[in-house]
Amino acid sequence: MSTAWSVEGEYMEACSCDFLCPCIIKNMALPATHDFCKVALTFEITKGKFGDVPLDGVRFAMIAESQAMMAAGGWKAGLVVDSAASEAQAAAVGAIASEAGHGPLAGFAPLISEFRGVERAPIAFERNGNTRSVDIGGKLEQTVEGIPSLTTPGQCVAIDEAAHPVSKRLNLATALRNVISAFGITWRENTGRTNGHFAPFAWTGVAE
Repeated sequence: MSTAWSVEGEYMEACSCDFLCPCIIKNMALPATHDFCKVALTFEITKGKFGDVPLDGVRFAMIAESQAMMAAGGWKAGLVVDSAASEAQAAAVGAIASEAGHGPLAGFAPLISEFRGVERAPIAFERNGNTRSVDIGGKLEQTVEGIPSLTTPGQCVAIDEAAHPVSKRLNLATALRNVISAFGITWRENTGRTNGHFAPFAWTGVAE
């Protein structure tokens, strides 16, 4: 049985690579800063539904570790869904984020060799001007700050036509705080040197 779905909202990301992340500017054809990339992508759905299940206000995060060449596969990954979401909402998010959802994140599925499951935890997500923050107590603490545009006040420097599953246009940012400790993936960097992005997203799909 197929289920139509649609979601829109706000996303932020930070990884272990130094700014600017090599995989963005070379379509994953350059190695990461280190022998790995440890990354978290956090989403806040402001409006959405999965069949008859409303998804407004649901938050979730995908946390992963790849090899230096992300396109080579061998990723470890896990999903955290806000504990405030209902069981039906959590199941919907799990479907949307998986290969079965036939959405943008389905492209990650062939790269993941070890999926470490779905966990539930309270997720705090904040937007303040060109700063985005996420806090999943003990699992993820990230704050990214956009690079201010010198040509358009209030906007950020951005990259267009990016080969990124979330959005083709990404605001460039640096991570002021970047702490990951989930699914056996750990990273800590608070110097403001590592890479970040944020962008609105709008997806539709049909899950099977």
